[in-house]
Amino acid sequence: MNKTVAFYTLGCKLNFSETSSIGRIFQDAGYQLVSFNEGADVYVINTCSVTDNADKKCRKVVREALKYAPEAYITIVGCYAQLKPQEIAGIPGVDMVLGAAEKFNIIEHINDLTKQKKAIVHNAPIEDTNVFVPAFSFGDRTRTFLKVQDGCDYSCTFCTIPLARGASRSGSIESLVKQAEDIAASGVKEIVLTGVNIGDFGIRGGKREDRFLDLVRALDLVEGIERFRISSIEPNLLSDEIIDFVASSKRFVPHFHMPLQSGSNKILGLMRRRYKRELYAERVKRIKSLMPDCCIGVDVIVGFPGETREDFLDTYAFLADLNISYLHVFTYSERDNTIAAQMEGAVPGSARSDRSKMLHILSEKKRRAFYECQLGNTVDVLFESDVKDGYMHGFSKNYVKVRALYDPLLVNEIKAVRLMHISDQGDVDIEEVEPFVVH
Repeated sequence: MNKTVAFYTLGCKLNFSETSSIGRIFQDAGYQLVSFNEGADVYVINTCSVTDNADKKCRKVVREALKYAPEAYITIVGCYAQLKPQEIAGIPGVDMVLGAAEKFNIIEHINDLTKQKKAIVHNAPIEDTNVFVPAFSFGDRTRTFLKVQDGCDYSCTFCTIPLARGASRSGSIESLVKQAEDIAASGVKEIVLTGVNIGDFGIRGGKREDRFLDLVRALDLVEGIERFRISSIEPNLLSDEIIDFVASSKRFVPHFHMPLQSGSNKILGLMRRRYKRELYAERVKRIKSLMPDCCIGVDVIVGFPGETREDFLDTYAFLADLNISYLHVFTYSERDNTIAAQMEGAVPGSARSDRSKMLHILSEKKRRAFYECQLGNTVDVLFESDVKDGYMHGFSKNYVKVRALYDPLLVNEIKAVRLMHISDQGDVDIEEVEPFVVH
């Protein structure tokens, strides 16, 4: 009988794509993938260093795994495993910790699955992590996250990702087009491009070989994929050429997610971001002038060291005036080995919490206003396989979330619908433009 393996992923879409690829490595080695609660022989926990309480979350997932399978072999990988390997090795029940350079060689490191009295640690210096390893998520038939870039050469004062993932590097355009073609052959309709800093795509062997625009143009020609979505891109790297191309594209959808982090130029300077808010506003203006219905999402951090109430209100007013669609709000938390952790002017926790609440409320207002502007429009929706309270969901090209009564024939189908009204749950109820007939 085949050995079994189960996974748990914390963090970003990039982590999910890599977990899926590691899963395929196990399958190729003869393992059977099972659900987390089925009690596997091996558990692989892919960690994150960006979200709060990495240690606490990791410990909880380990405890849950051992509850289902007390003799399971527990391996920890991911950003937190690279940054704090000894800390993780001390978690009861952990058998192995693999750093960034080792995680894709996991099969070579796993022994006879004997529980360890003390966790084995394989963790090379991050400078040794200089090879791009391709990855894409698989299993959700509707959409796939395709990793196109890894690492980061930026030095934002709050961020540990360069320490956890290394320098910026990418796959070749040819290899990524081939992966997209393979994904298309599997029946997936949408690919989300993901990475650490995807606008910096094109560095191989420490030298720039390509540009992100070149990749986008090449992928736009891939037959069989209905939609490409750009997961997140720095405003200083989102060029006029990229915006113009997406506006005229056959397959790239009108949806951008641009991290802002602060609407105060003073705080942007302290963060060592590579733009000022004026450039951000210009990006939004150009996008909306070419694609009025485009969805624009924003990352913002509250409570950064030195952020006064006036600085925060400056950010709030800037965001309130921007023609954007939703916010991802992060409460600043100190990270070891970052410049920001040593900065003066720490913001009290209560103030961080209050500012976060204000921006979450603003985000809900922005999302509702965006949805209200879309009501009455006829849009193409890609339906997903989730079911909740008898409803299934889907997304339009510009990221309006709709709901419909569950119909198994609609899963992974694109249908034209009319957006009617916003439900109590915050998604949009729809009306059939034509009967949902799947041929």
